[in-house]
Amino acid sequence: MAEIVNLRRHRKAKARTAAAAHADANRARHGRSKAERAREQDERGRAARALDGARLDRPEGK
Repeated sequence: MAEIVNLRRHRKAKARTAAAAHADANRARHGRSKAERAREQDERGRAARALDGARLDRPEGK
């Protein structure tokens, strides 16, 4: 005998997988994730602080 399937649950699962595939395509098309952007911003900030720390003459305003 065939397995009984809840059609509503099956339809929602199918929609979730379709939405996930669409999201993957958008992520590939539109660039980096939020974590990657945050990591790069942290690296830029760290490099700027290192550069300012190695500065020989301080600006007048600071």
